[in-house]
Amino acid sequence: MMSSRSWLLMFIIAATLTTICRKVESAYEADKIVKLPGQPEVSFQQYAGYVTVDQTQQRELFYYFVEAATNSSSKPLVLWLNGGPGCSSVGAGAFSEHGPFQPNAAGLLVHNDYSWNKEANMLYLESPAGVGFSYSANTSFYNLVNDSITAKDSLAFLQRWLLKFPEYKTRDLFITGESYAGHYVPQLAQLIVESGSNISLKGIAIGNPLLEFDTDFNGEGSYYWSHSLISDHTYQLVNTMCNFSQLRRESLLPSSSLSDPCEFVATQIKAELPHRNFNDYDVTSDVCLSDGESRFGSQEQHSSLASRFHPVSSLRSKQTGFRKQEAGGKSIDLCVQDETFTYLNRKDVQEAMHAKLVGVISWSFCSFVVNYDNNNLEIPTIGVVGSLAGSGVRALVYSGDQDSVLPFIGTRILVNRLAKEMGLNTTVPYKAWFDFDKQVGGWTQVYGENNKLSFATIRGASHMAPFSSPKRSLALFAAFVAGRPLAA
Repeated sequence: MMSSRSWLLMFIIAATLTTICRKVESAYEADKIVKLPGQPEVSFQQYAGYVTVDQTQQRELFYYFVEAATNSSSKPLVLWLNGGPGCSSVGAGAFSEHGPFQPNAAGLLVHNDYSWNKEANMLYLESPAGVGFSYSANTSFYNLVNDSITAKDSLAFLQRWLLKFPEYKTRDLFITGESYAGHYVPQLAQLIVESGSNISLKGIAIGNPLLEFDTDFNGEGSYYWSHSLISDHTYQLVNTMCNFSQLRRESLLPSSSLSDPCEFVATQIKAELPHRNFNDYDVTSDVCLSDGESRFGSQEQHSSLASRFHPVSSLRSKQTGFRKQEAGGKSIDLCVQDETFTYLNRKDVQEAMHAKLVGVISWSFCSFVVNYDNNNLEIPTIGVVGSLAGSGVRALVYSGDQDSVLPFIGTRILVNRLAKEMGLNTTVPYKAWFDFDKQVGGWTQVYGENNKLSFATIRGASHMAPFSSPKRSLALFAAFVAGRPLAA
C-alpha cells in the first residue's frame, strides 16, 4: 500500500505535467486562426503569431503555419523562406505563390488549386532580416544585419516553434525558398546539421537562388542576349567593358556611383530595355499596368538583389483584369501582389493573424527598416549546398527559366561544377521531365545516389516560379518531398 508521501509525490508530478501540457496547449491555441476575412471554408487548421528568438534584444519573428489539406499527421513539415534580403515569406510565399489562398480584387480569398499544403504542412517564416510583421523592440539591431545573425535567428525560431508545436519535433523537415534564400536556406540547414539537434532534416530546395555572386550575375548578360533583350553590340560591351557582376558590385557601393565603363554599359542597357511595362523577373510575361509605381516594385528596386540599372518590377498598383494563362494550367492574376498588399494591411486581417506593426505604419513586401550588410552577397553558398548533400541532406536547385535576374545559366554551371568537385556521377542524365498533364515541365539532371544533388528547370516560370507556373511548381515540389525523381 502506498504511503501518503508517495501519493503526494504522484499528485505533484501529475499536477506539474498537467500544467506543462496546458501551457503548451494554450500557446498552441492562442495562435490558432479562427478564420481569415473573406476565406472560403476549409478542413485544415491555420496558425499565426510570434516566436521570441532573442529575449535580451527583444527580437520576435512572425510565422504563418498551414496544416496539410489532408492526412496532416503523416505528411512532412516544410519551412519556406523568401529572399530579398528582407522580403516577405508571408506576403510573397504564402499569399502570392503557393499558400492555400490568394486575395482577389474584391478583397476575398480564393482557393489556390496548386497550394503546396496538398503535399506538406507549410510553415512560412516572415523574413528574419526584419520585414512585414517581424520586428525588434531594440531598433539598433537593424543598423546592421548579416547572414550569420539571420541564420542563428532562424534556427532559434525553428527550435522554439517546435516546442510550441511538439507533434512536429520528429517529423521529416524540408527547408525551401527562393532568390536570396540561396543564402538563408543552406546556412540554416548547415546550422541544424552542426548543432547535432534531433531535427529530422531531410532536404533543401532553392529556386533561382543566389549561390555565387560572379557566376550568377554574369549569367544575366548571356540570358539577355540569348533572349533578344539586348543587341549584339551591347552584349559585346558587357563582355569587354563591364560585365553584369561588376555592374551589381558597383551599384551596391555606398556612393552608388558607377565607374565610367560601367556607366556607359548601363546606359546602353537602359536604352534597349523598356523602363516600364517589362519585368526582368519574368521576361515573357505581360505586366499589371497602372499609372503609379508598384508597392512591391518600388521596394524591390531598393532591395539588395536589384540594382540601379534594372527596370522597376512589373507588379504595379490596383488595376484588375491583367492575367496570363499557364500552359495547361490556371489563369494567373498578374496583380495578385497588389491585392495581397491591400489585404495584409487590413486591420481585420492583421487581428485575425495576431499580427502587429511596430516601428512601421504599414506592412510591406520588402523591408526599408533593415540596413543589410551587402558584403554578405559576395559570400558563396554553393559549397554549403555541397556540404549538405555530402552529409545526406538531399539538395534540389531549380530555376524558373524566364528569370533574367538570377537565370538558370549561372545556376546550371554552379551545380554541374559542384557535382564534379564532389565526384558525383550523373544518375539521371539531362532530360525533360513532365507535369501532371504529361506536358514538358522543364529539364532536369541528377547527381549521386538517392537524388543527392539535383538540378531542374521549370518551363515558362519566373523568378517566383510557384506564382507564374503553379501547376508545374507543385509537380516538382511533390516529387521532391516524396524523394522520387521527376516524372520522365
